[in-house]
Amino acid sequence: MKNKRAIAMMAIAILFGLAAVVLASRWLLRQPAGSADRIVVAATDVNLGQRLTPDMLKLAEWPKDSLPKGAFSDVSMLTGRVLKNSILLGDPISEAKLAPAGTVGGLSALITEGKRAITVRVNDVIGVAGFALPGNYVDIIVSTQKERAPSDKGPEQSISKIVLEHILVLAVAQEVGRDETKPRVVNAVTLEVTPEQAENLDLARSVGSLSLALRNQVDPQDARTDGATKRSMLNEPLAEAAPASASAPKAVLSPVKLVIKAPVRQPDEPKRACVGVLNGVKVSQECF
Repeated sequence: MKNKRAIAMMAIAILFGLAAVVLASRWLLRQPAGSADRIVVAATDVNLGQRLTPDMLKLAEWPKDSLPKGAFSDVSMLTGRVLKNSILLGDPISEAKLAPAGTVGGLSALITEGKRAITVRVNDVIGVAGFALPGNYVDIIVSTQKERAPSDKGPEQSISKIVLEHILVLAVAQEVGRDETKPRVVNAVTLEVTPEQAENLDLARSVGSLSLALRNQVDPQDARTDGATKRSMLNEPLAEAAPASASAPKAVLSPVKLVIKAPVRQPDEPKRACVGVLNGVKVSQECF
């Protein structure tokens, strides 16, 4: 009796389970098809500056409500375009990641409009021990001799000064990849600068030695410094200023007219008659 009751309960449970499956499948069939679209994504990892080929791309399903702005749905529209950002496998390709149409691949595709690329020779010290990698920002420091004033007869004074700030590193040596984080000691660094900055950098390179100072990529503050000299480094007091009388212009004295008065001649006294008087041993003179 107990076995029959258990079997009956199992049969009822199975029936309810089958009924739930049937109802769920009917409900799913009545739902509208999922809203998805096919867009072009990367079929492999692609570095910036490379020209796209069909074997680097593929179509993939992407939800319509989260389509990237500027996404493409046709692989042929991207053939020959140049990337200005590195992409990974499965990343969607959008217009924002591409250089302008007609751009030739290579470093020139990475340069922002209105800017220039200039290469600076570096070593393991100047190049911040190889940590100045593509995508990083650096400051340029020049060490040179400070010009003397014409009146200054002392020796030339050395000075180190930051001449350019927040400069983007486009490439190190002949590589423009930005995915590496390991330091690489190279002999040249290519920087992105404005035309005016390019002139200043070329002048700084010719008048002194250059150094790179690696900076935080999200730090926008400018370094307002007066430069470092031997005197400021050693905290030596400034030379005393010359006396004001030495540098002050001499006063011009106006000519003074001297008036010389002739001496006033006293009138001659009338002549008087005088006689000598002998009084004992004393002799005196009396005039009339």
